[in-house]
Amino acid sequence: MFGGPGGPGGMMGRMGGPPPGAGHGRFHGGIDEEKTDGKSKLTYMDVVRRLPKYLGAVKKWMVLGGTGVVINTVTTIVTPLMIGLATNNIIAGKMNLVTIIALVYVGLALLGWLGQYMQNLYLTYAGQGVLYKMRTQMFDHLQSLSLSFFDTNKVGRLMSRIQNDVDQLQTLVASDIINMAAGVITLIAIAIIMFLMNVQLALMSLSIVPVLFIIIFIWQQHAHKAFVKARETIALVNDQLQEDVSGIRVTQSLSRENLNFQQFDEINKQNLEASVEAVKLQAFMQPIIQILTNGAYALVLIFGGFMVLNNTMEVGTLLTFIMYVQRFTQPVMQISMMYTMVQNSLASGVRIFELLDVAPEIKDKPDAIEMPPIKGEIQFKNVLFSYDADAEILHNVNLTIKAGETVAIAGQTGAGKSSLTSLIARFYDVQQGEVLIDGYNVKNVTQDSLRRQIGIVPQDPFLFSGTVEENIKYGRFEASHEEVIASAQAAGAHDFISRLEKGYDTSVGERGSSLSAGQRQLVCMARAILANPRIMILDEATSSIDTQTERIMQASLQQVAKGRTLVIIAHRLSTITTADRIIVLENGNIKEIGNHQQLMAKQGLYFQMYQTLSAPVLEPGMNN
Repeated sequence: MFGGPGGPGGMMGRMGGPPPGAGHGRFHGGIDEEKTDGKSKLTYMDVVRRLPKYLGAVKKWMVLGGTGVVINTVTTIVTPLMIGLATNNIIAGKMNLVTIIALVYVGLALLGWLGQYMQNLYLTYAGQGVLYKMRTQMFDHLQSLSLSFFDTNKVGRLMSRIQNDVDQLQTLVASDIINMAAGVITLIAIAIIMFLMNVQLALMSLSIVPVLFIIIFIWQQHAHKAFVKARETIALVNDQLQEDVSGIRVTQSLSRENLNFQQFDEINKQNLEASVEAVKLQAFMQPIIQILTNGAYALVLIFGGFMVLNNTMEVGTLLTFIMYVQRFTQPVMQISMMYTMVQNSLASGVRIFELLDVAPEIKDKPDAIEMPPIKGEIQFKNVLFSYDADAEILHNVNLTIKAGETVAIAGQTGAGKSSLTSLIARFYDVQQGEVLIDGYNVKNVTQDSLRRQIGIVPQDPFLFSGTVEENIKYGRFEASHEEVIASAQAAGAHDFISRLEKGYDTSVGERGSSLSAGQRQLVCMARAILANPRIMILDEATSSIDTQTERIMQASLQQVAKGRTLVIIAHRLSTITTADRIIVLENGNIKEIGNHQQLMAKQGLYFQMYQTLSAPVLEPGMNN
């Protein structure tokens, strides 16, 4: 996982990270979940201008699907004429013509079926192609973003953008726009045909249109707000669900099930209310459309009936008119509904492109060079660092760690230990000063070439779903089984892995749930060792493991440290007594430097911390 040749995104774990709430003042690439529909810097037209680039790969499917829409639209328009013509010929007793018309009608029905089939099939292909391309792009983009972005944005809400919003937008691209265009063409064609047939009846039939559009305009103002609210609340539901499921062990250990249920139920009710409101508005429109349509039917029947009685219109023509009235109101309703859906889709597009527009805070310079194989010397020169402009974490730090040296970083919580080591792999950039590896400023080399030479064992041992071997090989998937075993032996993990039911092929479960915390940590250690980094960082890796596992890790570190620079962030000070040097931090400043004996003799800050924090059981052979 860490330190392998997997590229810039290969170091998937975090080392410590900022304190709660940090990052908001300094990082300006975050996204606001509430910034939708007019509040964002992006506009709907920005979304429209950027959509065509997603259509290139699905252009063929769009053309075929569009052809199906045209065929279906034409048959929809022509069919009433066939029925009216057949009716007139039946009344006139011209059954030979009726038979021909009936055959044509069947042909139109088959053609309409083909058009509907092409429309549904190929537009679905196109939609899925857009969905695939957009989700892939968003996933790739998320992996490129800096850790500071994830410090300020919740995973559940990001997932909502990738899942719900992309679904919404692909529907717009693949079907809504084409169907709206087809609906407009249908309306125009039907209106022209009706006027050509009878101007008076056409005017009567279409008299409902202004009323209909006024009602739709008013309705849309409320419907759009309801749909936006439903989308926003489902994002909150996803966020709460992801957080609660991820933290289920903590929830159950603290008996918070009822409280979490109440919190989730409240958010879920908000989504329910928003969704019900949207459904109510949709349900309200259906009867209105039906009433207006029935009113148009009545006008056509009354005045058309008089025309039939006065022999100024044929029965078939009247029947055709009635069918066109029905076909006219249907696309009007569909267009109004689609217009609202288009607005929702464009709002989703704003949220998607907001995310895609977030630039990584940590970027390679245009002239960044490849970091050559390193020896492992680390230098901090006048380093000033903060997550938030108003809260400086490290103050003018000057420190040199020699290649091959084992150095421990000690200090109280919030002293800046994890922040200091995060700068080595350039997870964050300093505001002032330089961080150098073998004399190279980390800002002047590519992130990939830097990070693949650094291995990290995090405090929270994260494992991916898969087997033990797949997790060990995460940073070097091309490694052989023998290399995996060798790294596990070096980490002290081989014995427990061999005792598992399927050995290295044992599934670890989600986040490694089938293994103990200590076992997960040993697997993480093996993963870092397999990558063979020149610099290895242990971020409080022993803080939450049992004493036996700690002893195994201590023994393995003696082997791992050979030929490598080893930086250890220590929670238990008893585990770092054999380090070459111990750096003691306090409030972002280096207070003391020396080995264990020197610092104990000094009886300063380290001495006080050791008396308070060191574990009661010491490693055999360690100096005390």
